[in-house]
Amino acid sequence: MSALLRPTTTDRWFMPLLVFDAIAGLAMVAVMWAGLLYAGDAVNLAGVEQVAQRIFYFHIGSNIAALLGFLGSVVGSIGYLVSRRMVWDRWAAASVEIGTVFGILVLLSGAIWAKPAWNTFWIWDPRLTTSTITVLIYIAYMLFRNGFEDPETRARFAGVYAMFAFLSVPLTYYSARLFRSIHPIVFDGGNEEAQGGFAIGPTMGQTLTLAMIGFALLFLALLFHRVRQLAFEDRLNAVRERVNE
Repeated sequence: MSALLRPTTTDRWFMPLLVFDAIAGLAMVAVMWAGLLYAGDAVNLAGVEQVAQRIFYFHIGSNIAALLGFLGSVVGSIGYLVSRRMVWDRWAAASVEIGTVFGILVLLSGAIWAKPAWNTFWIWDPRLTTSTITVLIYIAYMLFRNGFEDPETRARFAGVYAMFAFLSVPLTYYSARLFRSIHPIVFDGGNEEAQGGFAIGPTMGQTLTLAMIGFALLFLALLFHRVRQLAFEDRLNAVRERVNE
């Protein structure tokens, strides 16, 4: 039982995680500096729109982090369904939790940009609608997980759910390309019917790359800590079960 109660801060991953946290923190400081000061202004915007445009780097960075979270949930779910090892379920659950947080940040940062750009915080654009649906699907994933007391039943249900939930992610990505949309298309071609457009200069491109790397590192740092926390919770539950026997 002493092994089960051993504090997670003494395990062999604690110091490497602190180093990784420091790297992720420095990367995010660099992202904020580049996004606010280094990147050039958008030449086709002025006034409030030009200032609000800088949230674009945090918007795209949050998109990358959310994508990693939802993709990680699929990997973790497949791992559990194949191996039946609970460690994979912890990775899947943690990925969804953190990915959903970043998904909400995507919606909020997009709304902040939309107000000066479109004169409204929200419109029923295909990209905005599918993004919201995706976030709601993963919120439902977390709610449904809490409805199962048996860990194995919960993990099996969550594993199947996560794989179907991920189908909403490519739909969101291609929505602005497949349907009439005013949302800017930054990567991978365009849509002749889309009204939104976006072009980036050298410093903007460099800042965008830095933002994607920085947010990816931030996501991984949060993921590692959440997985460790879930592992510790499982150990505590195992102790409680032994005490109650």
